[in-house]
Amino acid sequence: MRIDQQPRTRWVDQSAFQPRRPDLRLGARSHRADRPGTVGEDRIAVQHTVRTSTAEYTLLLNAPEWLGRRGIGEALRDAVAELRAIDLTYGPTRPESLVSRLRRDEISADSYPPLADLVDRCAAMRAATDGWFDAWAVPGGFDPGGLLGGWAVERAAARLRAAGVHDYAVLTGADLVVRGHAAHGGPWRVAVHHPTDRQRAPLVLEMTAGAVGTSGVSGRQGHVVDPHTGEPADQLVAATVVGPDLAVADAYATALYAAGPAGLAWFRNGSDYRALFAHRR
Repeated sequence: MRIDQQPRTRWVDQSAFQPRRPDLRLGARSHRADRPGTVGEDRIAVQHTVRTSTAEYTLLLNAPEWLGRRGIGEALRDAVAELRAIDLTYGPTRPESLVSRLRRDEISADSYPPLADLVDRCAAMRAATDGWFDAWAVPGGFDPGGLLGGWAVERAAARLRAAGVHDYAVLTGADLVVRGHAAHGGPWRVAVHHPTDRQRAPLVLEMTAGAVGTSGVSGRQGHVVDPHTGEPADQLVAATVVGPDLAVADAYATALYAAGPAGLAWFRNGSDYRALFAHRR
């Protein structure tokens, strides 16, 4: 039986990192997964990209050889099916999605267990961020958009683990979740680039479990609304948060983008989440 590792992130000294190629890059300059180099013995490295109507996902698997290519293919199909199903079933812009039906009071949150989980997570993050993440304080009613993408990735990652793949990374835009080890046998090496200063060296993380969530690097103005005023947030150019769960990290990044520097207080007192970037406009 494989016991899942506890979330672990190590910040690496830049000088020590230079000779080693990153596995993943995040930031305004590039959001990409580098091709794996050396692959460990008894492992199969796989990279697969899929696009839904709202996002593009790259899945990197460092799978055990005993699973076989057929088993790995089935694991990928399960994970991709989960991403596509969430896009179709929960997308706020789809008139017949469960979220849209909930907005119109045609169903209750308790009608479907995954929908209840999504609503509960939004409520929890509203409390954790003093109302700065508020899925109910947006035009049109309930919109879990600031948390939905991370929630989808975490559910897809759970499909991978259920299929026997415990070493993987899932990358979407400037967000990612990782677990276990990369194809070279060591922790996943993640280079997080500064969102606006292309000359600055990236912040480097070595991760065996955890997530990085970002808000603000898409270039869209006004995509995050101040829930207290209804006006577009304009204090920061970007906010990036690292922690155990991508849905939570995404929600924190959205809230931090809206709240500005005042939101940094959420990451004190032993929080499992940490703000990497919170840059003023």
